[in-house]
Amino acid sequence: MRQRNSTIGFWTVQAAVIIAFAVASQRHAVGTGSTAGATRSGGPVGEVVHITRETPLRVKPLYDDPELVSDADLAAVLKQVQPRFPAKSIKPNYVEHALRIWGVDAKFRDPNVMSGEALKDFLTDHGRYLASWKDKNVPPLLVETRAGVSVRWGKGDGSSVHHDHWLACLTEAGVNLHEPIFTPGGHQRTINDALQQALRDFRLDEREVEWSALTFGLWLPDQKTWHTTDGREVTFDRLARRLIRGDKFTGVCLGTHRVFSMLVLLRLDDDHHILSAEVREEIRQNLLKVRQLIIDSQFEDGHWPSNWTDGKKAVEKPVEAPFYKTVIATGHHLEWQALAPEEFLIPREQLRKAARWVIDTTVARKPAEILEHYTFYSHVGGALSLWRSTRPTEFFQAWEEKHPPEPSETGSADAPETKDAKPAGDH
Repeated sequence: MRQRNSTIGFWTVQAAVIIAFAVASQRHAVGTGSTAGATRSGGPVGEVVHITRETPLRVKPLYDDPELVSDADLAAVLKQVQPRFPAKSIKPNYVEHALRIWGVDAKFRDPNVMSGEALKDFLTDHGRYLASWKDKNVPPLLVETRAGVSVRWGKGDGSSVHHDHWLACLTEAGVNLHEPIFTPGGHQRTINDALQQALRDFRLDEREVEWSALTFGLWLPDQKTWHTTDGREVTFDRLARRLIRGDKFTGVCLGTHRVFSMLVLLRLDDDHHILSAEVREEIRQNLLKVRQLIIDSQFEDGHWPSNWTDGKKAVEKPVEAPFYKTVIATGHHLEWQALAPEEFLIPREQLRKAARWVIDTTVARKPAEILEHYTFYSHVGGALSLWRSTRPTEFFQAWEEKHPPEPSETGSADAPETKDAKPAGDH
């Protein structure tokens, strides 16, 4: 029997939803995202890649620095980025971001905050998704194929925003390979089915490969090569070179996710030898270039601008950009730096300034402001937790044991919907 938690009332699917579920499964047999492949049209399924692990790897942080991030500062930031989402029309990318930092085992004292189990269920159970989106005429998030499960992604309402982001976030959250997925057609599949589909559908010439590379690295470090449905051979060398290739700024979230994924592949290579010596050195040189760019582009108050790839010119000739982009750049750079070996770290004083800026900025935001750009602020919580060598759920649960929240500090899961119909361009 599946575990019930304190959010059971929130997730109750009434009779009308069940009827809508049946209609939706007939109406939307195929989603609108760009994950199509031969498997959808009844063509060849392709090879099945043997996954040797039950749970994905986790790249552990290298530092525990209370001088950079104090317990009180971390608690204040994590309090801000608890997954307290409105019940109606929950954005999948919000849930994905919350799950990746909090994990599938996250539990909260506030019943209005979604647990890790509830976050996971929203993404993997069509009934839970439909309970939130039943008032909107949107296709299902999950798309059942002949041999697996894919995910509707793109700019449409109720979609995952980026290719393989859904799978990458579940992976970072530590989901089990055999975790069930309940499809719009009423069938039960598993995370392995979704992973196999992603491996088949992957294309090296896609615009976004950041989350595919991250996911494959955390699940398949012992797999040296595999083939897509169209017969193309994929290796981690090719994934790495695809991340490196092209202008840094063209990547998602101001190019920072490509940097993060490159760093993860480099760290995985330390133990699992997934890269050739030549490609490993190419990643190393690229990360050293990024290091210099963020040394040169940081502003005196500690933040990085949206055009950090301009290096010194970014400071000499500042550009006007929405404030949230400085949150993106600063939070994301702090995140990959927390996992980086010392040769890639920027000077400590610059790290200190960046941490101070992003802590003060996040804590000062009102709940509605955090919710409007939750995806970006979630990276702040994740980055600061890494700098304390902890997981947000472990730290926050221990903190609340010693500092139980006042009743007035709990919010409502039925807060008004935000106007963030477009996920701020990147997330």
